Amino acid sequence: MTTTGEDHAAARGGPWWWARWRSAALDVGLALASALECAFEGVRFARDAGIPVAAGVVFGVLAGSALLVRRQWPIAVVLVSIAITPAQMGYLMGIVGLYTLAASELPRRIIGSLAGMSLVGMLIVMFVRVRQDMARGTWDLGDWFVPFAAITTAIGMTAPPLLLGLYVGARRRLMESLRERADSLERELMLLAERAEERAEWARNEERTRIAREMHDVVAHRVSLMVVHAAALQAVARKDPEKAVKNAVLVGDMGRQALTELREMLGVLRSGDGAGARRGEPSVPLVAVGVAAAVAASRVVEEGEGPCLSELEELIGQSAAAGMVVDLSVEGDVRSYAAEIEQTAYRVVQEALTNVHKHAAGAKTHVRLAHRGSEIAMQVENEPPPEVGSASARLPSGGNGLVGMKERVAALGGVFVSGPTDAGGFRVSAVIPAVVAAV
Repeated sequence: MTTTGEDHAAARGGPWWWARWRSAALDVGLALASALECAFEGVRFARDAGIPVAAGVVFGVLAGSALLVRRQWPIAVVLVSIAITPAQMGYLMGIVGLYTLAASELPRRIIGSLAGMSLVGMLIVMFVRVRQDMARGTWDLGDWFVPFAAITTAIGMTAPPLLLGLYVGARRRLMESLRERADSLERELMLLAERAEERAEWARNEERTRIAREMHDVVAHRVSLMVVHAAALQAVARKDPEKAVKNAVLVGDMGRQALTELREMLGVLRSGDGAGARRGEPSVPLVAVGVAAAVAASRVVEEGEGPCLSELEELIGQSAAAGMVVDLSVEGDVRSYAAEIEQTAYRVVQEALTNVHKHAAGAKTHVRLAHRGSEIAMQVENEPPPEVGSASARLPSGGNGLVGMKERVAALGGVFVSGPTDAGGFRVSAVIPAVVAAV
């Protein structure tokens, strides 16, 4: 596991400008070493300059201690090292200062300028020092050795720390960039996970709504007809036994049809998760819930188990058998549509007839179906119900029928309108864009 940028920032706990105590201890040690070096070299400088030795030592200690602030002010450290170069002291401070400067975030032109100044200063000082040593007879070499020794020493004291600092700084910036990218990627992954969970929750809600709507359409119509036939059965049981038997048979058939349709729907719902749960397989990831919901929602249509417009006459016949006077009229050329369009059109007519059974029992109803060039239209309109006093089944209503019809039609890009008529009845109209089924 790598430390992210936020964790790295939180780990900063050193004193003052240091990020860590270890860095502070290192800088203190380097400052002490530089101070001792400059103090030792300050003795010779004091003798050559003709000043008290104590003054030279104090000057060297103060100058060498500048390494203590190398991380905070690297430019100042390099300038101090350049300034004391003519005194032939501060070699350690110059090397460490150049390294720190090159590894910092300062612009390259500043780093290059200060490095050049340090190189020139070291070159001049070494040229003078080697020339003086040769004049004193310390070294008995040719004149070529003076520039050679000066250039070699100046480059050796300047180039290695500069190059090493540039490498360390580039590597540090690379690591910071990678750390920031890791933080950004982690945030993006968290955001994607949250969005995936939101989409999955939305898919679950949509699937619950679809299941509730489908079960309402399947059950409400069958059960409504069963209740109507049961009321009629109760009314004619003693007067007309044959008609009572016929109504009882119809009630049984409709109950069996409702149970069959419910079993088919429950089978679709169970087929996606029951087998895996029984085998003890791991649960489906949350992000796949939307896909599973979509598959479950479309499986009934894909397998051809949903109703279609060819069954419309049978649907109207069931309502007519329950005592409703239904008039069906079809306009245009009859043709096949996509399964979801035919199912939606069938459900709209079915729910509209169910509402007539619930709220206007005995009212004459007109069902109109129009096949147009680019759309299919349907309308179910009932006349005012008969006078109060006729037998009524008193069917309960949950208020979800019209909402479900509007959702179905809107999902296919259609238009749904419903409301009372001027004559006292009720009208339900829907227009759905037509997608003709492939032959």
